Amino acid sequence: MLPVDLPGTVRDALLAPLVDHHCHGVRRDDLSRAQFELLSGEGGGPAPPGTTHFDTPFGAAVRRWCAPLLDLEPHAPPAVYLARRAELGAAEVNRRLLAGSGVVAFLVDASHEELEVLTAAEMGRHGGAAADELVRIERIERDVAATAELAVDYLDNLGEELTAKAARAVGLKTVIGALCGLDFDPARPSRGAVIAAANRRLADPKEPLTDHVLLRYLLWSAVDVARERGLPVQFHTGFGGPVHHGAGGPAGEPHRADPARLSAFAAALQPLGVPVILLHCYPFHRQAAHLAGIFPHVYVDVGLAPPHGTAAAARVMDELLELAPFHKQLFSSGCRGLAETGYLGALTYRRALAGALQARIAAGEWSTSDAARIAHMIGSGNARRIYRL
Repeated sequence: MLPVDLPGTVRDALLAPLVDHHCHGVRRDDLSRAQFELLSGEGGGPAPPGTTHFDTPFGAAVRRWCAPLLDLEPHAPPAVYLARRAELGAAEVNRRLLAGSGVVAFLVDASHEELEVLTAAEMGRHGGAAADELVRIERIERDVAATAELAVDYLDNLGEELTAKAARAVGLKTVIGALCGLDFDPARPSRGAVIAAANRRLADPKEPLTDHVLLRYLLWSAVDVARERGLPVQFHTGFGGPVHHGAGGPAGEPHRADPARLSAFAAALQPLGVPVILLHCYPFHRQAAHLAGIFPHVYVDVGLAPPHGTAAAARVMDELLELAPFHKQLFSSGCRGLAETGYLGALTYRRALAGALQARIAAGEWSTSDAARIAHMIGSGNARRIYRL
C-alpha cells in the first residue's frame, strides 16, 4: 500500500512493526451510525443537517482503506460500510483494524473511564501487541480534588497519587495547553500561592481545573516524579479535539496550543533532563521541529494530522523532516474511539514517510541505508529509547 517504489531495505523498514507512542482506547460496543459519526469528527459533534462526516478526508480514507479489511471493495458506500461493521461486530472489527495497523506496542492514554472503551491491556490483546499506560496528570488532580478536605491534604495526596500511578506507567501526559495555553509562567509557584489556590479549588472541586497556579504546581509535581523515575512528559499541542475556551486568554479567544510558546518552560526543564514530547503538532509542526532542533530533550510528532488530512500528509511529513532531527521524531496514531483511527494513523504515516524518503533518495540527498535507518528510528527505535521499552 506504499504509494512509491522503494529499495527493498527501505520498504522493509517502513513496513516494520511500529511503536504507537500515544493513543487512546477504542469502543468495545457496536455503534449506530450517529455514534460512529460523532467519533469520526474531530470536533466531537454531529455534521450539519443534511451532511455527513463521511464527506471529510477522514471519512473518505475510511471507505478507501478500511473497507478492504472488512471484506468490502474500496470506496464502499457509508451505509454498506456501517452495515458490514455491524455484521462483524465490534470485537472482530477492532481485532482486524488494530492488528492490521502493524503496531507492536501501544502506549495508551487511559484517562477515559467509560466502560465501553478498551483498556490498555485489551488494546494490546486485540492488536496482538504489547501495551503500556500513559498517565494523564489532570485526571489524577481531578480525583484528588474530589476527595481532599484540606489544602494540605490536597498537596500531599497529589504527590502520592502521581508517584503511585507513575510506578505503573511509561510516561506522563498533560493537556495544559488546552486549559490555559502554553505560554504560562514557567516558574514553580510559591507554596503560599498554591495553598490559597487549593482552598479555592476545594470549594468547588467538580469544576474543570483552570487555575494557572494549580496547573503549574501540578505540572512541576509531575516533572519531579518524571525526573525521579526517568519518564518523559507528553504535551498535547496543535491538532486534535475541540478548541477549548478557558482562563488565561483574552475574553472569547480560544487557547492556541502553538508549541513555540512552550519554549520558556522547555528551557527551564533542560537542566533536569526530563524528555518533553510535543504531540500532534500540526499545523505548528515547523515551530515544534525548531524546538526539537535546539533543545536536546524535546521530541515531536504530527500524530493525528496524516489520517485526518490524508492529501496533505506527505507534505506535512516532508516539512517535519526539513528541520527536526531524525532521532527526535516519533510515530503516534492518536487513535481514539474508533479502531479505524488507529489503522489509518499507521497507514497514512507509512505512506507519507514513503513519499518523503523516495524523494530524498531520488535526489541523491540520502543513501538507501540512511533512508532505512531513519524509517526505523521514527517508526519504533526512538520510542523504544525514550520510553525505555
